[in-house]
Amino acid sequence: MLTNVAVPVYDGVTPFELGVLCEAFGLDRSDQGVPTLDFAVCGAAPTARTTGGFSITVDHDLARMVEADLIAIPAIPRDRHIPPSVVDAVRAAFDRGARVLTVCSGAFVAGAAGLLDDRECTTHWLYTDELAARFPRATVIPEVLYVDAGQVVTSAGTAAGIDASLHIWRQEYGADIASTIARRMVIPPQRDGGQAQFITRPVPECHAETLGPLLAWVTENLDQPLDVTTLAARALMSSRTFARRFRDEVGSTPHAWITHQRVIRAEQLLERSDHSVDRIARDVGFGNAATLRHHFTRLRGLSPQAYRRSFAH
Repeated sequence: MLTNVAVPVYDGVTPFELGVLCEAFGLDRSDQGVPTLDFAVCGAAPTARTTGGFSITVDHDLARMVEADLIAIPAIPRDRHIPPSVVDAVRAAFDRGARVLTVCSGAFVAGAAGLLDDRECTTHWLYTDELAARFPRATVIPEVLYVDAGQVVTSAGTAAGIDASLHIWRQEYGADIASTIARRMVIPPQRDGGQAQFITRPVPECHAETLGPLLAWVTENLDQPLDVTTLAARALMSSRTFARRFRDEVGSTPHAWITHQRVIRAEQLLERSDHSVDRIARDVGFGNAATLRHHFTRLRGLSPQAYRRSFAH
């Protein structure tokens, strides 16, 4: 169970991505039932210069990483010398079983520690070619939001770091806790890691020329038939135009996105209700328990029944 998070920093750390990790794991949300984690920023020096033109005071040295369940590495310039003490501390934490999360160019620190060897990974789309060239044993997947390779989770730019953080919260504490954190951060509960990084309209405005209203309608009607033809007609588009617009705005195919939304809704019902798996499957639009089990296990790595045993209230 995740209880302790350490964030290593050094000169060149990007303040926004550091702030993402502080927001995701460092705030006290116990008033809303969210577990409070032991969170610390640590470094090899008592201060770290950021790319924002200011320095931060670092209260903990790298020995703090020995206690952590999760080492979260923010974006740090990939073309600067990485302090060997940071590399060694990350590797030592990994070797004793800590999980490692990287945001954006933080993947280069994980690579320097040897954690990307023979693993799938990603980083910001601007740097995926460079990551693959510098760490040829890594399997770099370009343009996805994040990659969960078990003990190592790598993510793309700022927003993808939030997605990956919520993914870890969901794995550790369930959909309700992850959704509570997302609501506090005023963001969608979760985007699937396989969605594309480059989205033509990252935050669709809710007017007639975009799919915002349709997406909201879909999440309220997951039990209905939601094929492309039906959705295109509702959006007053041809099926081909709709599919292209959906990919541009959402970064996923309609089928993949709707399947993911159905799994998220199934998680919530498994946690909050005592409904049978077959009823939940019908309520979220999968039709039957076998189809729900197939998609749930593929996306979450465990069966609906196992998920309920772990996270039911």
